Amino acid sequence: MKRIILMMLAGIVLTSCQQAVTPKSETKTVVPSQEYIVNATLFSQQAAEYRALCYQAYNLAASKMMKALETNPSKPAVLLDLDETVLDNSPYFGWQVKNDKPFTPATWNQWVAKGEAHAIPGVSDFLHLADSLGVTLFYVSNRDTSGLMPTMKNMQELGMPQAEKDHYYLKSTTSDKTERRQDILEMGYTILFYVGDNMGDYQSMWDAPAPNDKRKAMVDEHRAEMGNQFIVLPNALYGTWLAAVYKFDRNQSDSAFYQERLDAITAVEL
Repeated sequence: MKRIILMMLAGIVLTSCQQAVTPKSETKTVVPSQEYIVNATLFSQQAAEYRALCYQAYNLAASKMMKALETNPSKPAVLLDLDETVLDNSPYFGWQVKNDKPFTPATWNQWVAKGEAHAIPGVSDFLHLADSLGVTLFYVSNRDTSGLMPTMKNMQELGMPQAEKDHYYLKSTTSDKTERRQDILEMGYTILFYVGDNMGDYQSMWDAPAPNDKRKAMVDEHRAEMGNQFIVLPNALYGTWLAAVYKFDRNQSDSAFYQERLDAITAVEL
């Protein structure tokens, strides 16, 4: 009996030791692939400061337009981008976040076809003021030409002026807007200024792939034009700035994109 008891005690001790040295399995947290646009989407939808920035941009645009019209220019016009400049597409990015789905042309086209984008704060007042003063509005956008009809319907349902077909210059073959802008100039219009959320909405030199350090230096060089020739709307959701973070390589894994974003951040040592 004593021997049996000793054997049982030895077994208990051995089992305890095994339990003590067995490493616990670590639970790996899986970060959703679209987590990186959560804050940007929240900022667009929830921040009073975002609305304030939009109103600020369009208040400035109105002031610049009134001043420019004092010189009585021939056939005055304003060129505007559409997405994140006139139309708020943040619900599409909300869909990405809540379903952990990446952007694709197919799902984007589904969103465009729904025609449910809201107006960017301040844009309606500005467009109606421009229309009342005889300023022609052109919407120069990289929405695909296949989305023209739902885009027109969306704009008309929002009550936007000059929303007829001949006011849209959408993308057919290239995202470079140079030729489309030139077509408008050749019709004799005087472009008072441009409105957009991406530097390429202003001039084609911003479309060339370049690192963000160079793009920021270019802005510094052209700083006198900002708020004068070009009125910029805030957009933290997407843009050439993000493409530059990814070194203009969209064919990367989610983990590689994540590392690119980390590598681009400057952090203090604490």
